[in-house]
Amino acid sequence: MLVKIVVDNNTLVDQFYKGEPAASFYIEIDDLRILFDTGFSDIVLSNAEKMGIDLTKLTHIVLSHGHNDHTNGLKYLDEAIDLSKVTIISHTGCFHPKKAGNQNIGAPFTEDELFEKTEYIPSDTPYFLSDHCVFLGEIPEKHSFEQRSPFGKVMREGEWQDDYLIDDSAIALKTSKGLFLISSCSHSGICNALDYAKEVCKEDHVAGVLGGFHLLDVGERFVQTVNHLESCQVDQIYPCHCISLLAKAKMMDKLPVHEVGVGLTIEI
Repeated sequence: MLVKIVVDNNTLVDQFYKGEPAASFYIEIDDLRILFDTGFSDIVLSNAEKMGIDLTKLTHIVLSHGHNDHTNGLKYLDEAIDLSKVTIISHTGCFHPKKAGNQNIGAPFTEDELFEKTEYIPSDTPYFLSDHCVFLGEIPEKHSFEQRSPFGKVMREGEWQDDYLIDDSAIALKTSKGLFLISSCSHSGICNALDYAKEVCKEDHVAGVLGGFHLLDVGERFVQTVNHLESCQVDQIYPCHCISLLAKAKMMDKLPVHEVGVGLTIEI
């Protein structure tokens, strides 16, 4: 398994890439070449080129959810590579229109446009890309402290409704050292995602957790999240994108937290 951080809010020291408040991860496993999320702008293209990632050889693009800081890079990828040769996978609600106030925060294409442009596979249930890589689909709520909260509005059944981000998902990778979870934004809850990944993959040992944890303060949810991750004995924690500096700093008291930024490579 190889993972490279292509887009993140931060860049590593002495790594001369561009950052933005968005996320994109490049994954190699089982002869697959996967881009998990696409960032917001065209920096997904320039950063990937500098990293030596040939995006024309992608086999899959997997989208964690429909917010534009994770999907908007699709329109730049569409201009740069032939998407008809790439399989795109997401939750069925990923391409529903989304807004916050009067601002469009959804994906740059509709579901119908995706079906025209590429092989699009929408799935609410776990979808195995290979024996060792699975898109989790819709993540069930297993922990009361990680109940979903509405963020903006989503167009569903012909009307604008509170958006509880049921389309938020993650990728689980089965490695020789255990389960490795990539949860790009964790609107569904990082502990909910981790426990579901363990169930789907039938794997108890967790080699690592990477991604946005959606923890901006250090209240009760933060405390219970850290306690649960500690109880799971996760080998390595890689928090990025949507987590505050205070939360990361306090996580380090109990968890094996690593610095994350554009340019980081993780190999197992």
